[in-house]
Amino acid sequence: MPHRSINFAQGSCYHVYNRGNNYQTIFFERESYLHFLRLARRYSIDGNISILAYCLMPNHYHLLVQCNGGSLSEAMRSLSLAYTKGINKRFHRVGSLFQGRFQAVLVDSDEYLVHLVRYIHLNPVKAGLVKTALEWEFSSFSEYAGLRNGSLPKTEFIRSLITSKEEYQSFLTENPLPSIPQLRALMLDE
Repeated sequence: MPHRSINFAQGSCYHVYNRGNNYQTIFFERESYLHFLRLARRYSIDGNISILAYCLMPNHYHLLVQCNGGSLSEAMRSLSLAYTKGINKRFHRVGSLFQGRFQAVLVDSDEYLVHLVRYIHLNPVKAGLVKTALEWEFSSFSEYAGLRNGSLPKTEFIRSLITSKEEYQSFLTENPLPSIPQLRALMLDE
C-alpha cells in the first residue's frame, strides 16, 4: 500500500473513520461493539492517543482522537488487525473486515471540532437506528450529556468549549448541523 500522505502532528485532533468492506456489517452483536471499545482503549493508551469522542455503527465507526506523542497509524493498524482477527475467529470467517486503511481528517478549528462531535453523536439518529442520541449505547454521547461515567472518551477538552452538559444536550438536538465542507463530505460518503 502506498504511504499515507498525512503527517499526524502531536497535539492535533483527527477525525478517524472506516467502514466494512463492501459496506458490510462490522459489528455483529453487542459483544462485538464492546470488544472494539476494549481494544480501542488498549491501543489508544498504549499508543498515547486520546479518544475524545466515538460512535460505532453497524457497518462503520467514527473516532475523534488527539495525538499525544504516540503513532496514530500504528495504534489504528493494531486496533484494526486485532479486531479483525477476533471477529474472524469468533464468527469462523476469513479475510478483510474493513474497506482498506482508516481515513483521517485533520480537525483545524474549534468550530469544526464542536460540530464534528455533534455529527458523530447524531450518526445513529441520522441513520434511523434510534430517535435520539441517548438511545444509542455505542457512542460517547452519554458521557458528554453527563448520563454515564465512562472513562474511554476524554471529554475535558471538548467540554471546555461547551459551557454545560445541558447546553450540549440542547445544542445536539435543537440546531441543524452547519454547512462546514468537511461535514458535508462525510454526509455524502456514508
